[in-house]
Amino acid sequence: MQKRVYIETYGCQMNEHDSERILRLLGTCHYIETKEPDEADFILVNTCSVREKPEQKVYSALGRFRHLKEGRGAIIGVAGCVAQQEGDRLLSRIPYLDLVIGTHAIHLLPQMLEQFEVSGQKVSETEFDTGVDYLRETLPLTSQGKVKSYVTIMQGCDRFCSYCVVPYVRGREKSRPSGEILEEIKSHAASGVKEICLLGQNVNGYGKGLEGEPGFSELLHRINEMKGIERIRFTTSHPADLSEELIQCFGKLEKLCEHFHLPFQSGSDRILERMNRGYTRESYIEKIDRLREVCPSIAITADVIVGFPGEEEKDFEETLDLMKKVRFDDLFSFKYSPRKGTRAAGLGDQMEEQVKQERLEFLQKIQKEITLQKNQILEGRIEEVLVEGYSKQSERDVTGRTRTNKTANFEGDLGLVGCLIVVRITQAYAHSLRGEIVPSDCGMPNADCGMKTLNL
Repeated sequence: MQKRVYIETYGCQMNEHDSERILRLLGTCHYIETKEPDEADFILVNTCSVREKPEQKVYSALGRFRHLKEGRGAIIGVAGCVAQQEGDRLLSRIPYLDLVIGTHAIHLLPQMLEQFEVSGQKVSETEFDTGVDYLRETLPLTSQGKVKSYVTIMQGCDRFCSYCVVPYVRGREKSRPSGEILEEIKSHAASGVKEICLLGQNVNGYGKGLEGEPGFSELLHRINEMKGIERIRFTTSHPADLSEELIQCFGKLEKLCEHFHLPFQSGSDRILERMNRGYTRESYIEKIDRLREVCPSIAITADVIVGFPGEEEKDFEETLDLMKKVRFDDLFSFKYSPRKGTRAAGLGDQMEEQVKQERLEFLQKIQKEITLQKNQILEGRIEEVLVEGYSKQSERDVTGRTRTNKTANFEGDLGLVGCLIVVRITQAYAHSLRGEIVPSDCGMPNADCGMKTLNL
């Protein structure tokens, strides 16, 4: 008998990819996805605990689903980082919760569901390395009709930044064999996927512990040679592990998009040391300068934390100074929030919430101005856009991403989805670009979707 599953996902791209894996797994035990929790036989909240807000959303979501457990007997589960961190404590805290699935236990979910359905007893699995390769993709991929897909190449982190919970909820760095990765990408390409994004908590560490396997730079070279894939992206990198070989890839690999997300977290050496980041502000700036030497058109984005314990006004000013020197294309900025089990949570000089909020708003205002200025430089320029679907703003428009990962909207229809379109940027905004298709008879190449060329 066919059943329905509703999955609510919080946090990063890794979690989104895990949710896709879960759907494929549940398909083997007769579950299909529903977008309506009221219709679901099984409700799963896939969680993140890297930041405070996603963690708070988890408990709020579970509260919203309580009536579905009590009223119609829906099975309710929690997966991801919060599940890994809290384990059995979640079952004690939330009496209507049935399943707790840790970050290394996704492949066990069908058995866990069956165990609960047979016995009615709550099930929790949060052990690391549960006897099989938990990163292995064992089911057929479902990328038909997709323009881009994510591929996990490694999981976990060995860096142990003082504020970060990842090593405790995702484990130590573990890489997938390159042969598996390349076969997965080949399968995506055969389904029509044009863009691949490689995922890992620290992709620069790819290959550690895999004897005879390539490092990350060599893996990129091999993917670049694969037919069908037109674009390559990856996230996330740690500055301390950024090698010259990887920097050189941006000058050598034509499919590697000109965008690098490189979190800097603070512009103060004193705070970086307290964070245990393993680099200085100057070494970070030097690596950005080197990236721009190799690839002048590269877009740089980053993460930054304000209000880390002990952050003084001078430290904050140094962060602002680094921002102004680097001039990031965009920033993901957050107030520091203590994560249980991390060293930073035990520091005695925690900052007042009001000060953190004021600093965050001031920083975001500066970055918004820089982002707009960087986008305005693109007005009048020609950009290649991979069309992903209709724009949220208007059904007369389609939307896609430039190679530098900026959102561009322009007039078109769904027949363009999956095509690489040459677009002239006509208007820049803080969070997107407006453009128009360049006619193919103007002397410039246009759409490449493997099927047609535009003649306007």
